[in-house]
Amino acid sequence: MCTASNYITKKHYFGRNFDYEISYNERVTITPRNYKFDFKLIDSIESHYAIIGVAAGVDVYPLYYDACNEKGLSIAGLNFAGNAKYLDEKEGMINITPFEFIPYLLSNFSTVSEVKEALENINLVNINFSQELPLSPLHWMISDESAAIVVEPMEDGLKVFDNPVGVLTNNPPFDKQLFTLNDYRSLSNRNPENKFSDSFDLDEYSRGMGAIGLPGDLSSSSRFAKVAFTRANSYSGDSEEASVNQFFHILGSVEQQNGCTFINDPDLYEYTIYTSCYNTADAILYYRTYTNSQITAVKLMSEDLDSDELINYKLITDEQISYIN
Repeated sequence: MCTASNYITKKHYFGRNFDYEISYNERVTITPRNYKFDFKLIDSIESHYAIIGVAAGVDVYPLYYDACNEKGLSIAGLNFAGNAKYLDEKEGMINITPFEFIPYLLSNFSTVSEVKEALENINLVNINFSQELPLSPLHWMISDESAAIVVEPMEDGLKVFDNPVGVLTNNPPFDKQLFTLNDYRSLSNRNPENKFSDSFDLDEYSRGMGAIGLPGDLSSSSRFAKVAFTRANSYSGDSEEASVNQFFHILGSVEQQNGCTFINDPDLYEYTIYTSCYNTADAILYYRTYTNSQITAVKLMSEDLDSDELINYKLITDEQISYIN
């Protein structure tokens, strides 16, 4: 499933919850500027922007789930089952596969505006990565400090939506998710006035009553509304520590606990395997995992970015507890 969001204080932050029932040995992968990107149907790219992100544990290619490049452009791919449609190769188009989509965009472009222009000529082709790793049905949120968009591959090509709420989950398609927020327009971070009747009093018996009706279940539509409300009303300082801390709390409002979303036997449940947060201005990736709630950081700019070899860091999944006595 999954939830992605951005958050802006002094800087632009972007990230996601990765919710799934099994792990593919995810790791932080850094692609330096001279790593050769080979593509199925277009020419290789031998020199490009450096990239940092979380990818599947596949040595032969950086299969990014979410990533950010050195210019501050960030992308996350989320499940879009039942709606995503990949097409046949089209003459005159830039034909790339869905697993090449993040590498292609982050290699070549530095802003959402540039990406929007490029998308007019991109066709996502139905070619699997391998027999063992078929394509996932995805849509993508793309964000920088000035704008965010959602890209959805449909029967008649790519649909591109401006994203004013800075949030993406899964189904239904984004335009329908955005429209559904109208159902929650009366919600507030303040306690409501009594408009039920002027003939008798009703008590404010609790703080937070302005958000009564905000969904709390784990469905994609409910997570969309919940994190949109949380993000829109978030308050924090603008220091790096305060911004990152608040970002994890925003996505924490919709994280999935192991055992609450049953998938199938034997005892498989969807849960939040990891949460990522990118400071896109400084190309820093922060993350925490389901079994390690300590925030870990990896800095893109601390690596040799003129290399041609991938750099990998295994996610730290053992709980880090600070004992004080």
